[in-house]
Amino acid sequence: MCRVLMVHFSGFYAWLKEPLSQRALEDARQTELIQQAWTDSGKVYGYRKLADDLRDAGETCSENSVARLASLAGIAAQIGYKRRPGRYGGKPSVVADNTLDRQFEVDAPDRAWVTDITYIRTHEGWSYLAVVIDLFSRRVVGWSMQSRMPTDLALQALLSAVWRRKPKHRVLIHSGPVTLSCRPKCSFKPLFFRMRLGFSSPVLSGVAVDCRSR
Repeated sequence: MCRVLMVHFSGFYAWLKEPLSQRALEDARQTELIQQAWTDSGKVYGYRKLADDLRDAGETCSENSVARLASLAGIAAQIGYKRRPGRYGGKPSVVADNTLDRQFEVDAPDRAWVTDITYIRTHEGWSYLAVVIDLFSRRVVGWSMQSRMPTDLALQALLSAVWRRKPKHRVLIHSGPVTLSCRPKCSFKPLFFRMRLGFSSPVLSGVAVDCRSR
């Protein structure tokens, strides 16, 4: 290698024995911190959030320096997740009419609730969260979280909202095409009829509530 690079043998071995510079030592130390912060994030953070984490820990660094060290260490942000294309059989889901029709301003509490489902990546695996938000107060009135997404995840969130709020009048439930696309189990139907819950399902309903943006 020395012959190819036209470097003298003595100079090469002197370079090997030469101690690392202060900058190289500092880069190695911060690279370990970047690696640890990236691992703690589930290996999804990019250099901007990693730089924020290091600054929160009291480190002096810029986004450019973190980007350089992360690139040398092979650290990159996780952008989306691949989904396998597939065919889904079974009965077609029942979609209700869009009764709410994007009228997201209501004049009283417990008149209209909106629902959504999202998934969260944790150290123990995926967690699925369903929330119910009152359009009047824009507060979460019911939620349910499980390590998998069964057909009654959104229904459990609705039951939580009913138990907490105990509405005395008809409540309109506005959900996305996926949130309540499955048929409710028979055991839930009497409760829905007693509480007089009405359902509304638009084509796209991420305007009033979208778990991914919260």
